[in-house]
Amino acid sequence: MTPNPVASTSLPYTLHDFARISAADWRAALLDGMAEQLAELDAVATDASPPTPENVLDAWERSGQLLNRAAMGFWTLKDADTTPALDAIEEEVSPKLAAHHDAIMLDGRLYDRLVALDERAKAGEVTLDEQAGWLLSEKLRDFRRLGVNLPASEQATLRELNERIATLEARWNPVVVAGRNGAAVHIADPALLAGLTPEDLHAAKEAASRRGLSGWLLEVVNTTGQPLLDKLENRDVRRRLYQASVGRGLSGEHDTRPLVVELARLRTQRAHLLGFAHHAEFVASDGCAKTTEAVNEILHRVAGPAVRNAELEAAELQEALSKDHPDATLEPWDWQFYAERVRSARFSLDDEVLRPYLDFERVLVDGVFAAATGLYGITFVRREDLVGYTDECRVFEVHDADGEPMALVVVDPYARPSKQGGAWMTSLVDQSELLGLLPVVTNNCNLVRPAPGTPTLMSWTNVITLFHEFGHDLHGVLSKVRYPSRSGTATPRDFVEYPSQVNEMWAWDPALLRSYARHHETGEPVPQEWVDTLQAARHAGEGYAGTEIFGAMILDQVWHQTPLEELPTSPDEVEDFEKRGLASWGIDVALVPPRYRTAYFSHTWSGSYSAGYYSYLWSEVMDADTVAWFLENGGMTRANGDHFRKTLLSRGSSVDVMESYRRFRGADPDVRHVLERRGLA
Repeated sequence: MTPNPVASTSLPYTLHDFARISAADWRAALLDGMAEQLAELDAVATDASPPTPENVLDAWERSGQLLNRAAMGFWTLKDADTTPALDAIEEEVSPKLAAHHDAIMLDGRLYDRLVALDERAKAGEVTLDEQAGWLLSEKLRDFRRLGVNLPASEQATLRELNERIATLEARWNPVVVAGRNGAAVHIADPALLAGLTPEDLHAAKEAASRRGLSGWLLEVVNTTGQPLLDKLENRDVRRRLYQASVGRGLSGEHDTRPLVVELARLRTQRAHLLGFAHHAEFVASDGCAKTTEAVNEILHRVAGPAVRNAELEAAELQEALSKDHPDATLEPWDWQFYAERVRSARFSLDDEVLRPYLDFERVLVDGVFAAATGLYGITFVRREDLVGYTDECRVFEVHDADGEPMALVVVDPYARPSKQGGAWMTSLVDQSELLGLLPVVTNNCNLVRPAPGTPTLMSWTNVITLFHEFGHDLHGVLSKVRYPSRSGTATPRDFVEYPSQVNEMWAWDPALLRSYARHHETGEPVPQEWVDTLQAARHAGEGYAGTEIFGAMILDQVWHQTPLEELPTSPDEVEDFEKRGLASWGIDVALVPPRYRTAYFSHTWSGSYSAGYYSYLWSEVMDADTVAWFLENGGMTRANGDHFRKTLLSRGSSVDVMESYRRFRGADPDVRHVLERRGLA
């Protein structure tokens, strides 16, 4: 029998050999991997010898290697370059994976084995070092939190709920991606596209051509706000594009509301079964926040001031609009256009003026990579002999300060119809001293592919996003832990965004900025006065930015804190529920809708951030406090980077992440720094 190529580890760093792997191979590896892990854990459960760290914890962490390898490769490919075959596998396998997880976490024999090891450790019969002790305590907490002590009948109900929830979450992304593609706005008259750059027009022409259309196609990105709304001069075209964005998922073949209603209700039912008031409480208990009271407190603290700031900004934008359209009232589709105009007038700097200085290749090498070298001593070498999951991927080998090879980074910069929106990082291989594995991570963007022979020019927002996602990459690359389940970004959801947000600060570093922000034709650095202006404009528009992001965080909590009897029972109730929920928090601002509305809020309905979108704010508290520390201690120095790496980045969740933070900072995070940053102090 021919071995499954998913299992092959013959490539350097055990990189998946994507070119040899078919959809059928992924499916077989996932199914075989589940069976293999259950057999391996059965041996742990039935081991008659006294429990030790080696025969319980180490054996547990060695189990499931085929499944983990298949899952990491499959979902990396699925998010970045899906096909109908991969979509079908996800829908088939997701409930099976949920059942597999339940088969482990509801296995009383495994739980008893952990309890016995804990008792032996407390009695002094075995010694657990810090990593083993923390892993054991976390496993015990997970078992109790996920229902191991429920009666058999309730466990059966829990299994049914988990499988159904997994099925619905798997259906979400294909529908949302199709809805996003279907929402594109077709334009036949080029006069309607005044304000767009030649690069924008090329991308729109290519998008139309891919679908067999003449003219131009304005494609929709995953957020409510659309980048082209900054530029389009024609007010009616702006309206059409905005309404196409906010109208996604509300009708037709891409209607997501039935999924929303059922998921919200099922998650609440599951939370009740597990002893929690609601799904949000269930999620918070697994994070740094611990309680929804803590989550609500910080959201209430920032929401009101953000709305007040947005109202002040709206008055200024209305004045700018009135100069062009004396009788017009400011609408949501006007906001970005006039905000950009006001910002340009106030700071004498337009995003399009900066773009020629922000060539992706230079930003990546002389900006993102150079910052990592300056802080951590690591260097990057292109591996032309290695390929990723598409021909557009670039593979870089990471060398430590002593020259020792230590990781791979797979960079995938461009948007395509088969790719989910936004930007993200994934792990293909988790670092582990126990398994002798070095990390392989990805960095995914959705940059517009340029015309042949022309550079990929970025917006300033693109630059910040690239630094952000590379912060996740560094969290994986610099990991140095024993157990694979504790490696890299495998941390609580409201902690994982923190290192990536910290890495954004280096995009603003004056010396680094002069190095990577150079004109793509002349090589001249961006003028210093522009850098000064960019810094001065850094927090312009915080009212809008805060209101839209906090609105999405609150919307996520509204869906997952509402009692079951008050949740919608029909898709027709979804929009009214959203409106009433935002109003109850005082953040229902018609001119500034949430960054994601319910019907295309993939963070929450695909499962990855359900009731956890607040994490970006929670992490930002630590981020702002950390930025203050770096600035107080001299900024980008090897001493600072090595301290951050040793005490925090390398630790993953091998110890309590907040203990890692205290070892780095010497104290708990101070919230005043984030309030000052956002103009909310």
